Amino acid sequence: MPESKHVMVTGGAGFIGGHLVAALVRRGDHVVVLDDLSTGLRQNLDGLPDGSVQFIEGTVHDRVEDASIPPCSEIYHLAASVGVKLVVERPVQCIENNVHETSLVLRAAARHGCPVFIASTSEVYGKSEAVPFHEDDDVVYGATTEPRWSYACSKAVDEHLALGWHAAQGLPVTIGRFFNTVGPGQQGRWGMVLPRFVRAAMLGSPLRVHGDGTQERCFIDVRDVAPLLPEILATPEAIGKVINIGHDQSISIDALARRVVAVLDSDSDIVHVDVADDYGRPIEDLHRRVPDLSRLRSLCNFTPAYGLDRTILDTAAQMARAGVGS
Repeated sequence: MPESKHVMVTGGAGFIGGHLVAALVRRGDHVVVLDDLSTGLRQNLDGLPDGSVQFIEGTVHDRVEDASIPPCSEIYHLAASVGVKLVVERPVQCIENNVHETSLVLRAAARHGCPVFIASTSEVYGKSEAVPFHEDDDVVYGATTEPRWSYACSKAVDEHLALGWHAAQGLPVTIGRFFNTVGPGQQGRWGMVLPRFVRAAMLGSPLRVHGDGTQERCFIDVRDVAPLLPEILATPEAIGKVINIGHDQSISIDALARRVVAVLDSDSDIVHVDVADDYGRPIEDLHRRVPDLSRLRSLCNFTPAYGLDRTILDTAAQMARAGVGS
């Protein structure tokens, strides 16, 4: 049996982070979770074996050098400001958190020669129309007066920092560009579309589709993503690479709303609204976002196990356990 590792997960009480921590614990690791709980939830770590997780509340800036943290053999840096609504409402926090804290994580990893996984986002592609998106494609951003691009730019800087450390110091870094990751435990508070739709359908409220709903996205279940990350980080060919992580089967947002209503046998209506009605200002949107997964498939035997209907049902079941719709 492989020797247990000490592993750090920043943002480990978040949606993806919580599932990743559970996957690492199942692997036999002792996990140090660093999270300031600004968007994460402590209950995302409930149910894990006693002694398997050391939880440290705080920001990377405040706690990454905490003397109580044992030397770690791997770091997964998932802590970030995420969600279009949060980016629009708190742009300074978003930019400073994403860039400064990633820099601190990379410096800490470099001191110990520790492999590090940097979580990035499909937002980095900006409003490129070169679909499907390949990791080496050019990126295209809008004006600096459009707040949504601040998130994309901050995560692009994170990628440059990580790749710079790899080139200059040989730091073993791997960057994952997450596409729409969904599933049990995700909150719709900051604009994530699937939990918003599921919650509305459970409550019998209208599902609010922005614009005409023809915009297309690809959704992958977090339970397919989380176990993949340690596998990617352990793959030598992934070091120094950017890797798309997601599903490549797209669905329109209008079709997604109809699917949620049908799967949950809901009486909810579907209404089309201006995005400014929910965000307080117009937000530039992308019509189609689909990843090229050839690099991921060349590195891993990747076949998603969770279909969209199962994800919808399991997301609803988790919300019901939390008291939504009761």
